[in-house]
Amino acid sequence: MNIIKLDAIGSTNTYLKKILTESNLDNLTVVVAENQFHGKGQRGSVWESEVGSSLTFSVLVKDLLVSPERVFDLNILVALSVYSSLKNLLGLTFSVKWPNDIMSYNKKVGGILIENIIKANGETLSIVGIGINVNQQNLDDLPQATSLYRISGQKWDKDLLMHTILEYLDSYCQKYLTNGSSFVWEEYHKVLYRIGIPSVFELPSGVRFMGIIKGVNKHGMLEIQKEDDTIEIFDIKQVKMLY
Repeated sequence: MNIIKLDAIGSTNTYLKKILTESNLDNLTVVVAENQFHGKGQRGSVWESEVGSSLTFSVLVKDLLVSPERVFDLNILVALSVYSSLKNLLGLTFSVKWPNDIMSYNKKVGGILIENIIKANGETLSIVGIGINVNQQNLDDLPQATSLYRISGQKWDKDLLMHTILEYLDSYCQKYLTNGSSFVWEEYHKVLYRIGIPSVFELPSGVRFMGIIKGVNKHGMLEIQKEDDTIEIFDIKQVKMLY
């Protein structure tokens, strides 16, 4: 496994995409940075990381997805890899908030951003960016966030955590290639944040409504049962959960 370590970079995803255009990289090539100062998040947000306290890295995944229509399968594989690593190392409660935020109870401890490159021959290359709050002590400016240190009371080895995630990711990818996608979807729904629990959602217009998450479909869209018992389907930019 090829691991490229950097002291500081704007975005590990951007850096990995750049070197991918210049050379033929092995599957699961990793770029990890001690300081990422222009990290990306879902919905165009910025991932803010405290220097030296966060684990921020990107992984190239290729030779996995058989078609562009299956791209959300990789979201699930990565989310489960991070979830399983944290659960195994800390032994505490975690969940995955749609589409792929990592939660400790009701606070966000990590996030995932996947950027896909679909080549003319149909091959899909994926740049998987992972950011985890590891050893932050002060998160007062981010009331919806927490860190592994704050929930466990101890400092954690970031290299150990990264290698554990990569081992789980490699294992999940191999199982996926051998057994197909059914098992990962089943696992994902078991750990999905607030599934089956009445929650408040907000539309881009600012309108809020009560609903219950029933699941996520094969295209990665959220299925919400509304108060009139109808099921409505939302894409990532069409709704957000308030918590």
